[in-house]
Amino acid sequence: MIITGDDFECIAFVKACLSAQFPMTDLGPLRYFLRIEVSSTSDGFYISQEKYIQDLLARAALGDERTVETPMELNVKLQPTDGDPLSDPTRYRHLVGSLVYLAVTRPDISYPIHILSQFVFASTTVHYSHLLRVLRYLRGTITRRLFFPRSSSLQLQCYSDATWASDPSDRRSLSAYCVFLGGSLIAWKTKKQTAVSRSSVEAELRALALLTTEVT
Repeated sequence: MIITGDDFECIAFVKACLSAQFPMTDLGPLRYFLRIEVSSTSDGFYISQEKYIQDLLARAALGDERTVETPMELNVKLQPTDGDPLSDPTRYRHLVGSLVYLAVTRPDISYPIHILSQFVFASTTVHYSHLLRVLRYLRGTITRRLFFPRSSSLQLQCYSDATWASDPSDRRSLSAYCVFLGGSLIAWKTKKQTAVSRSSVEAELRALALLTTEVT
C-alpha cells in the first residue's frame, strides 16, 4: 500500500489507524513497489524499471551484447504468415507479457509491444526476431526514466496520431495518444481501431475520439 499526500499529520493519522486494525510495517519513503523504482530529488520524482529490465534480459539470454537505436524498424508491417511457426511459442508469450508490464514506465516501447502482442497465439521466427530487437533496444536504453517535476502546471496537453490502414491483414488503422499534465507524461496508449477507416482523415478522427474519451 502506498500512502501519499502533502499533509504529513494526516498521513501519520492514517498510518496509525491502519496499524491499530491490521499488522503492518512502515517501509519509509517510497523507493520500490511492484517492480517499479521511485527516486526523489529536490526537483521531482523519477520512475523507472531498470532492475526489471536487467532481470528480463537475464531471462531472455540473448547471447550477445548488441544494442539498437530504435525498438522497431521504420514502416515494418508484420503479418501472421511471416516466417516459420515457432515450435514452442511459450518463450515468446512470456517475453511479450513481461514487456507489456514494462510499458507501464516505458512509453517508447508501447507501439512495438502492441504489434508483437497480436501474435502471441501464432508467433513465428520473424515475430521473434523483432521481439529480440526490442530487448536489444532496452539494453541500450536501460537507464531511461519518467520524470515528474514538483513545480509543474496543472494544464493538460494532449497529442494523438494514427497510422492509416497499417495492418495489412485487415486494413485497420492504429490510434495512439499521449497526455501531459504540465510537464509530466501521465497517460499513453497504442490501440488498433475497431473499424476500417476509409481515409487517413477518418483514422485521425477515431484516434482523436479515443484521446477525448481518455481525457474526459
